[in-house]
Amino acid sequence: MTRMSDLDENMVAEILCRVPMTCLKTVRSVCKTWNTLSKKGVIVAKEKQFLGFMMMNSRVCSLRYDLQGVRNEDNVVEPPSIKQISTLDQIEVSKIYHCDGLVLCVIKDDLTRVLVWNPYLGQTRWIQFQPKHDFHRLDRYALGYDKNSRNHKILRFVDDDYLHDVKHILRYEIYDFSLDSWRVLDVTSDWDIAFYQRGVSVKGNTYFFATEKLIFDEEEVGPQDIDTSGTEDFLLCFDFTAERFGPRLPLPFHSYFEETLTLSCVKEEQLSILYQRYEPYEMDIWVSTNIDPNAVSWSMFLKLDMTPLTGFRFDFMAASFFIDEENKVAVVFDLDRFRPDLTCRYQTAYIIGQDGYFNSVNIGEAPNLANGKVGYTWPMFCIPLVCSSSYVPSLVQIA
Repeated sequence: MTRMSDLDENMVAEILCRVPMTCLKTVRSVCKTWNTLSKKGVIVAKEKQFLGFMMMNSRVCSLRYDLQGVRNEDNVVEPPSIKQISTLDQIEVSKIYHCDGLVLCVIKDDLTRVLVWNPYLGQTRWIQFQPKHDFHRLDRYALGYDKNSRNHKILRFVDDDYLHDVKHILRYEIYDFSLDSWRVLDVTSDWDIAFYQRGVSVKGNTYFFATEKLIFDEEEVGPQDIDTSGTEDFLLCFDFTAERFGPRLPLPFHSYFEETLTLSCVKEEQLSILYQRYEPYEMDIWVSTNIDPNAVSWSMFLKLDMTPLTGFRFDFMAASFFIDEENKVAVVFDLDRFRPDLTCRYQTAYIIGQDGYFNSVNIGEAPNLANGKVGYTWPMFCIPLVCSSSYVPSLVQIA
């Protein structure tokens, strides 16, 4: 009788291509051969489709999207395969981050801890915050690693201005996986990172959009009275090896407040930027040709006027995306077009390409987060968030 371990390697690889990434822990336990080939199986599958993770309806979900032939003449676009992660179905999340095959989950309505998950090994690790330290729902996070030791770390920073403190002070803390402890970092900044800006990890470091810090006399003028049109925009890298922010890195454009500006990574080796102007709704996507904590250079990937296609601008606080270099398209996740008379909206994947190519696909009804809650005067719909589209298995032990 033929045993599982007797199957031809090519046949095993083909089987593994079809296995959901969240079931790999079971696959690896079949035999030593399957354990070895399971990582190869995920990589082979990646050649055919985009694999990653996203947050949808406050849940962690897997994402599979086969974009082969997306620009065929029939113009029919299949929806992505999005499935809730069963091992994490007991938690709701408000933010997710990805780096080096690990996923960091910020738990909704729980400001005392975060969860780190290794999908390939099926391991999870709860990380408690330091007691007596203030925390806030607008805290920002980043996941990265020390290049010398490959030790993973979490950066967390708190803007005390959101805590209604008198002074505008940032506190930075870093968690070391090997030491299982938090430390406060000594960081002095002359820049601000908006609470809605999500950092993206590339080569173990995390990059953020930042702006010049505005200083004003509260007795003479308020922040709403300051002209921000000349405020400098730039990129900042947090180097997890040196545990410090690098110098200001240039962007290939100048953006203004409330224009759509969001980051993505390309195979964890390059950084990609989506920039959509306030009006007209022109959209640019740039990809880094060289990047490290101290320098960056850019190349234009896509430029398109969205006005005749959608007539709206992607959400400047929530839109997320990834690019497919082979098919020369970008996939942006947001809601359908807003209308005041709508009581129901839909989460949507927009496929945008060169030469004016545009298509969209409905991926599900968007829950109304307000839903009669005190303090909400209008609907606030849940927007999907992609944190990774280039998943590679990780053997990092976190349990």
